Amino acid sequence: MSAIAYRPAPVRDGQPNLVVLTPMSIEARAIRAGAPWASVHQFGIGQRKALASAGLAGSAQDAVLIAGFAGALDPRLAPGDVVLASELRGPDGDAVPCADPAILAGVLRRGGLRVHVGPIVSSPKLVHGARRRELAQTGALAVDMESAWIARDAQAQPLATLRVVSDAPSGTQRHEAYRPLRIASGVLAAYRSLRRAAGLLGEWVEVLGEREITLGSPRASCAGVVRAVDIVREALAERGAPIYVRKQIVHNVHVVSELERLGVVFVEEVDEVPEGATIIYSAHGVSPAVRESAAERGLEVIDATCPLVAKVHAETRRFAREGFDIVLIGHEGHEEVEGTIGEAPDRVQVIASQDEVAAVAVADPEKVAYITQTTLAVDETAVVVHALRERFPGLAGPKSDDICYATQNRQDAVRALAGDCDIVLVVGSPNSSNSRRLVEVAERAGCRSELVERADDIRPELLRDARSVGLTAGASAPEELVAGVVSALGGLGRVSVSERVVATEQVHFKLPPEVRRTA
Repeated sequence: MSAIAYRPAPVRDGQPNLVVLTPMSIEARAIRAGAPWASVHQFGIGQRKALASAGLAGSAQDAVLIAGFAGALDPRLAPGDVVLASELRGPDGDAVPCADPAILAGVLRRGGLRVHVGPIVSSPKLVHGARRRELAQTGALAVDMESAWIARDAQAQPLATLRVVSDAPSGTQRHEAYRPLRIASGVLAAYRSLRRAAGLLGEWVEVLGEREITLGSPRASCAGVVRAVDIVREALAERGAPIYVRKQIVHNVHVVSELERLGVVFVEEVDEVPEGATIIYSAHGVSPAVRESAAERGLEVIDATCPLVAKVHAETRRFAREGFDIVLIGHEGHEEVEGTIGEAPDRVQVIASQDEVAAVAVADPEKVAYITQTTLAVDETAVVVHALRERFPGLAGPKSDDICYATQNRQDAVRALAGDCDIVLVVGSPNSSNSRRLVEVAERAGCRSELVERADDIRPELLRDARSVGLTAGASAPEELVAGVVSALGGLGRVSVSERVVATEQVHFKLPPEVRRTA
């Protein structure tokens, strides 16, 4: 694979310069081949040379990348794999934290490299056999002979370490190398990966620098999401795995993956669940037809439907009993919408915009009601309701707004961020309706915005000319993902973090009796 010759844009005032420190000439050649614009210093192999080179790490205005080859400790690693250090450990176990490399990791992965993030340990001598296995037991991914000693005295902002595996432990590859150059194939794979990684560094270097981060509040998981996830965890604790959940419990990949690791099995329909097993309905609700199917299979049902979604279902049944044609403002195919339609399929029609109002067909223009999906944008929904009311002056609606308090609050917080920030990042999954609406709200307020699932999804081009970053999360995203983005932005340089509070949420929904523990 050929290297990418990438020259970053001219350095702006206050943006750090990048110094690359590497032990061996072959490593220096790989870096210069991929990044001819970089300031590369080859300092030699081992602890003594590393200590002597610490001054090259520069002042607090410099960003430093320690780069080169390493030996794998984790048996999952292979020659050519890239390891970015989360921390650097000396032989005595003391650790030096590194700048969060998540954004750099994303750059390298999108460039086709296999990237791992974790501890790298430095040893004063080559390690093999029992010593290598001993170091592997500490959780370190790779071993080198220099990085920790350089990092101890470095004042770099930021400091990153990129090592490429040139040999792996015996038993996982064909050989264990005591000296990297003895294994030509491993060194060749490492050289190519290091050159490739160097060719991608320019994207990362362009956005190094200090930033101001403003957190929107409220943000992240709402009471309905917390309740749904707690229901699954309690069911696992009381009944053990497997527990079956119809659809994603909430629309967030991180949450779903974590629950899968604990023994949850997510299914599309109830007929995939063994008879007599436990099934949990997601927070988005289900139709009566789904409930009937579960009963026919003798399933033990735990309902995690958000109480605010259940409210919309109850409104649908009430309007249907009273003979109304019901217009559901929402997105066709969304699980919440499908469940709501199922309450009165002959009475409900779905529209998503004011342009669709003219096509609404009703039996009696005097008997029309509207309901809404709970996760819509408030301002857009108001436009649709206004258009419906103009066509049907007697339009009936819910006694209280269907758009949930959490959706409203998070949108208000985004509007407050949009006026003062260069970009608003929204943490959430692409299938999360409320998260996508937050992006739209920011954009309508005149601010660039982007939806990201996690920190390493942040593409550097989003941060060009963005020194003030607004940050929020959809109602189905956990707060830990927000913390991960703050940490990742800190990996680009110093950050200051503040919070813009527009509301305080104290809503709490009780768990259903099926999982409610008694004291």
